[in-house]
Amino acid sequence: MPRYKITVDYDGRPFVGWQRQDNGPSVQAVIERAIRAFSGETVTIGGAGRTDSGVHALGQVAHLDLEKDWPAATVLGALNFHCQPDPVALLDCEKMHDGFDARFSAIRRHYRYRIANRVAPLTHDRGLAWHVKKPLDTDAMHEAAQVFVGHHDFTTFRHTRCQAKSPWKTLEAFRVWREGETVIAECSSRSFLHNQVRSMVGTLRLVGDGRWTTEDVAAALEARDREACGPVAPPDGLYLTRVDYRSAEEDRASRAAWLAEAEAAETSGG
Repeated sequence: MPRYKITVDYDGRPFVGWQRQDNGPSVQAVIERAIRAFSGETVTIGGAGRTDSGVHALGQVAHLDLEKDWPAATVLGALNFHCQPDPVALLDCEKMHDGFDARFSAIRRHYRYRIANRVAPLTHDRGLAWHVKKPLDTDAMHEAAQVFVGHHDFTTFRHTRCQAKSPWKTLEAFRVWREGETVIAECSSRSFLHNQVRSMVGTLRLVGDGRWTTEDVAAALEARDREACGPVAPPDGLYLTRVDYRSAEEDRASRAAWLAEAEAAETSGG
């Protein structure tokens, strides 16, 4: 049974999120319906990240298995055809080894947040960026964002219903800069907590408009208390831009090492 890796671009506005749910349309459901229309198979796809309602993606990744060994180009063209008219597009499709998993094989995820920093109402960017009228100091925001880089307990910056077993995450990079009227914040980590990026960006906005300092952000992080978080940024400006993976050889080796470790622990009773 061949496994395929697909890279997906979508506008999150019409959806309740990536994951299939009973309360509205999801990106996952759109692609699974397209697979059924193309191949006649009922397939559950696995995604690299469960983006929330209204959150967008430029490079979401998922994997799927099909009974028939279709050429990757055929799968790509057929799914793009059947995803229409929903705002979901497959950018790439490639065959992968059986051990590849879009979620668990990922070594890094990259998110971008866009703030439209202008007084005038939004037109083309409505629903695609956070509209903030007050001028923002991006240098101050970037400086404060460095507080988040490293291995920290991000309890302050995760949703109260976050299902992650631990609040500890390692943020590898966080940059904030301006391009004309647009303020861009980008961060990278192996994984993120529920609402972590939007919580951090909402807090950095307070720094940008002069209400908080870098020291205030550090104190909020140290508090490990959700009540210490600034206002959570809306989903409009958030994009999952890219997911990084090891090479096939490295992924197989990593999976083999993990299985060997698990087997040894089971044998030893650990």
